[in-house]
Amino acid sequence: METENSTVVTEFILLGLTQSQNIQLLVFVLILIFYLIILPGNFLIILTIRSDPGLTAPLYFFLGNLAFLDASYSFIVAPRMLADFFSEKKVISYKGCITQLFFLHFLGAGEGFLLVVMAFDRYIAICRPLYYSTVMNPRACHVLLLAPWIGGFVHSIIQVALILRLPFCGPNRLDNFLCDVPQVIKLACTDTFVVELIVFNSGLLTLLCFLGLLSSYAVILCHVHGSSSEGKNKAMSTCTTHVIIILLMFGPAIFIYTCPFRALPADKVVSFFHTVIFPLMNPVIYTLRNQEVKASMRRLLSRHVIC
Repeated sequence: METENSTVVTEFILLGLTQSQNIQLLVFVLILIFYLIILPGNFLIILTIRSDPGLTAPLYFFLGNLAFLDASYSFIVAPRMLADFFSEKKVISYKGCITQLFFLHFLGAGEGFLLVVMAFDRYIAICRPLYYSTVMNPRACHVLLLAPWIGGFVHSIIQVALILRLPFCGPNRLDNFLCDVPQVIKLACTDTFVVELIVFNSGLLTLLCFLGLLSSYAVILCHVHGSSSEGKNKAMSTCTTHVIIILLMFGPAIFIYTCPFRALPADKVVSFFHTVIFPLMNPVIYTLRNQEVKASMRRLLSRHVIC
């Protein structure tokens, strides 16, 4: 009798984002541009926040970690995509597929939880300013930062455990450019209805988290709109930027994971922007709207140019 998780398939063939050579070339150039320009920008954000004594507020502490998470997330898929452009046969081993899937969900979920932490930070700073220094002390910030990493790890372990229990004994062609749960479970040699239902529930939790974040920022923006403080414009700008990042992060994730039972032509395009483009853009979008970080970055660059 075969064991429940007996796996005959040792590798998966990735069909890629598209079969068109022209579109592949366009995607290759797009990824390369993002890597050469925006990825160093993310690391510059981290360096700026760590080197400037004036950027020690919890807001910047979490922003630096967001930039680190996004930069790490972009390394999961994009380098392999760049290498695959020069390969006739795009192959990934079974273990490599599971590893990619683990880090995809580990860092992705961690970023989602970090955005929740950042929303909590903004709520205390704007709606309860008198308690801010007490609640968001350095120890509390480090504990809050630990939560996304633990939450991301637990979420990812659950996804990997679901895949490891499935037998793969026949088809091994993944109609995608990466290994992710919705596509991989469709190749299993068993009924995957229960697994798809669990993935669907994860998608619903993502949707609820997204709606909760939007509601919290709606409360914050209403509070800011009704106040007459001199920091009103700055608070509005910060919260608006957070909402943009939330839309970029959660929008594609909801599209991908709330409907694992069906496959749409747009799935691969949404996955591409979700795993490659948006992670590199998030910290940059935030920095372009933050005067303190931009000023500190200019000072850092000018010092190095003079030296």
